[in-house]
Amino acid sequence: MAKGFKEMLATANALVTTHSVAQAQALLANTDVVLVDVRDGHEVRASGMLPGAVHASRGLLEFLIDPECPMHNPVFSEDKQFVFYCGTGGRSALASQLALEMGLGKVAHIGGGFSAWKAADGDIEPWQD
Repeated sequence: MAKGFKEMLATANALVTTHSVAQAQALLANTDVVLVDVRDGHEVRASGMLPGAVHASRGLLEFLIDPECPMHNPVFSEDKQFVFYCGTGGRSALASQLALEMGLGKVAHIGGGFSAWKAADGDIEPWQD
């Protein structure tokens, strides 16, 4: 194998900012920040998501970010900081790197992801269809 997940995660983590849960919690009231949940839909439905977050499954992220794609989510065209999170921090690191490569200038992710947020007793909102 030419490149494994450990090397890919190390590269992503070297390129993007990692926020602690405390740092991410401090960003909740900032209207210039968008929290992006990249977990799969079944994970979000089962456990909820961070307050005010938007859902964008990692498997569809390229399509949701690209303004030329019919699946584009207009939130990604806003001049905001995008803070990605997943279950434990791996997928969000890779998602942040992808978003950076696609031209989103201000990206970061939450180290430890949803699990760390929950362990810190962070607020969680139920999934809204």
